[in-house]
Amino acid sequence: MKAAELFIRSLENEGVEYIFGIPGEENLDVMDALLDSKIRFITTRHEQGAAFMADVYGRLTGRAGVCLATLGPGATNLITGVADANMDHAPLVAIAGQASTSRLHKESHQVLDLEAMFLPITKYATRILSPDVIPEIVRKAFKVAQTEKMGACFIEFPENIAEMDIEDAPLRVKHATPPEPAAEQVKRAAEIISNAQNPIILAGNGIVRAKASSALADFSENLGIPVANTFMAKGVIPFRHPMALGSVGLQSNDYANCGFASADVIICIGYDMVEYHPYLWHPSRDRTIIHIDTTHAEVDAYYSVVLGVIGNINHSLDRIAALTTPHHNKTMRTLRDSLIDEMNQHRDDVEFPVKPQKIIWDLRTAMDLEDIVICDVGAHKMWMSRMFRCEHPNTCIISNGFASMGIAVPGAIAAKLANPERKVVAVTGDAGFLMNSQEIETAMRLNIPIVILVWNDASYGLIEWKQQTQFGRSSNVKFTNPDFVQYAHSFGAEGVRIEYTEQLMPALRDALARDTVTIIDCPVDYRENLKLTEALGQLTSPI
Repeated sequence: MKAAELFIRSLENEGVEYIFGIPGEENLDVMDALLDSKIRFITTRHEQGAAFMADVYGRLTGRAGVCLATLGPGATNLITGVADANMDHAPLVAIAGQASTSRLHKESHQVLDLEAMFLPITKYATRILSPDVIPEIVRKAFKVAQTEKMGACFIEFPENIAEMDIEDAPLRVKHATPPEPAAEQVKRAAEIISNAQNPIILAGNGIVRAKASSALADFSENLGIPVANTFMAKGVIPFRHPMALGSVGLQSNDYANCGFASADVIICIGYDMVEYHPYLWHPSRDRTIIHIDTTHAEVDAYYSVVLGVIGNINHSLDRIAALTTPHHNKTMRTLRDSLIDEMNQHRDDVEFPVKPQKIIWDLRTAMDLEDIVICDVGAHKMWMSRMFRCEHPNTCIISNGFASMGIAVPGAIAAKLANPERKVVAVTGDAGFLMNSQEIETAMRLNIPIVILVWNDASYGLIEWKQQTQFGRSSNVKFTNPDFVQYAHSFGAEGVRIEYTEQLMPALRDALARDTVTIIDCPVDYRENLKLTEALGQLTSPI
């Protein structure tokens, strides 16, 4: 068989269902081998879209999403999505074709050192230089990508190697398991938490990866300790849970931040520093921090860990809880009540353009609790992260490590492929939408029904928000948009423009019921941004 066939068999052996990408001259043999494979190739309209699809697929399934490009510009177009997956700890394997090894030593058409280029943005990057190493390289790439902390891996596959003959077989797949927490660490954690006066939990995305949401909810409820989650950990504890304080991540004061300010012990569970830097929630540097995760804590002056409980998160929480004296302090309950009151304020709002709070209320009401939102980056992300209620993990995907714009539309396509039984909504600003809107064609061609809710303000709204806050004026953030309804129709999709606020809820429900792509153009009133900044700046702790 050809080396390309062995490569595809090795991917099949890893359980790969989809490869997202674009064919090219330097991956001809790989593409031909796919014709005899059960793996489905999803032809995208841009390699960045392919990488984002693999990124989101990995987040939702826990199995490495796979993307493919050709050499040179095809490979470089993958970089943003690959970097996003790596920094957000989503398992991903990127593959790029390459020129023949006979011309890699010199200046040559479209040739870049891709291995060196991808090395800083992946956990593992390598080049296949002989057909007989293919089983090892593929096995290692998937093992490394799917092992905590998860991330991206890259394989460069020269065209002359791909066409060579080889007789070999894939290696046996063996999934790594996190170690068991040390008994002494468990005992010390229980002692510290038992003696705490006012403990609080900071829950991070590692809980999602470890599938430890149920263990967290039980831990919090049994011990009476409130939980604040990062943006990327929305849903790890149901919002209806009495110990849930909502999300933290705004670079300003908020209700949950009042909880950190009053806490003496902060229990960080599955927390990744890229999600929410500790100087924003631990500026005093004097609290007792316990780190519970599968890997050791990052070194940071504001994250001075007193104790690390390293190992299987589910087992760590269960064993610590069994040795810990429960708390019955309900002083932080008022923080949750204050947030709920704020969420409810705009449920009946009819002002137009639509306020962010009202868009979120209607979206949450129209969707089932297990439906999935893929949130792009922009001002809408801040509002969604803070106010969109989640009852299940992985039902609101937010890129907040690398925080790259353009993830929502391709990400929604991948989410629907991974969860065909659920409704999927891409929540995006007008700027982020047009960065990868070409993938609407991909969704239409493959009959993948998604809803795209565009928050339209004809501006880079988040940047304007930051500029206005810092300087009192904005700089070069305005632009014009096409007619999004006509734009939708040009792809054969449905398009709806919201003309008055009361139209939004029925438009969302109709779109969710359709078996096609629907774009909803919703004008948003971002005057609420500075109002929120002012309100949070004047926030006094309710506890």
